[in-house]
Amino acid sequence: MSQSTFLVIGATGKTGRRIVQRLQAQGEAVRAVSRGSAPAFDWEQPEHWLPALSGIEVAYISYYPDLAAPGSQEAIAELIRQAKTAGVRKLVLLSGRGEQNAERCEQLVRDSGLAFTLIRASWFYQNFSEGHLLESVNSGLVALPAGEVREPFVDVDDIADVAVAAMRDDRHNGELYEVTGPRLLTFHEAVAEIAAVTGKPLQYVPITLAQFHAGLTASVDAPTADLLTSLCEEVFDGRNEALADGVGRALGRPPLDFGAFCRDRAAAGVWRATAAPAVNP
Repeated sequence: MSQSTFLVIGATGKTGRRIVQRLQAQGEAVRAVSRGSAPAFDWEQPEHWLPALSGIEVAYISYYPDLAAPGSQEAIAELIRQAKTAGVRKLVLLSGRGEQNAERCEQLVRDSGLAFTLIRASWFYQNFSEGHLLESVNSGLVALPAGEVREPFVDVDDIADVAVAAMRDDRHNGELYEVTGPRLLTFHEAVAEIAAVTGKPLQYVPITLAQFHAGLTASVDAPTADLLTSLCEEVFDGRNEALADGVGRALGRPPLDFGAFCRDRAAAGVWRATAAPAVNP
């Protein structure tokens, strides 16, 4: 498959850009698409998808904003239809662990008649270092409606490695890989590990869903606030409190550990803490 053309949808995202880098480093022809690429790919403009899909053999799909969002099933169904029209042979879908709507999207891919690999992930390590929680970590306070639920955090680098393996090797066809790190951690524990390597004051405060939603409305639009709140309500009920073997089955090695991630990011100077805010959840 060294002459194949690979499509990465969401190429500027956490997983997408890592996948593009890995494929290019291995000499593969990659079409990296996003809203700002040429050809462009915007999930809200399906009438413009076909140029991105044309001439592609294998496509990696990262749906924005999340497969839990209303309309995701319709979008994935339309993407499958156009992919088949364009002659795409295989789909690799990034899915959400414990998300009912994501599983419905997975089923659409299973039933597509195309080769496929499904990758289920939950909370990324990198949400703390390059995602929406970076500002919270740097402020000294992480507040989430997660209580003391244990999360199977996973490194995005592991997800990217699994995705690239699935895209380049048909031995992964038909597989569902649930990817987690090697440890279950509460947010208290995760934040404490970040604090330990940075030496800066940092605390986690569990808040209610209503408090979380109210905080979001100050920085995002109402539909996004509703989506993120409902997603937290769905997945922070303990359903994901189990480790899985997806990384090991796909790559033949153990998953990367959260502690190593924290040390690496701290050494890179990602977390630059400011004065901790007053806690008044």
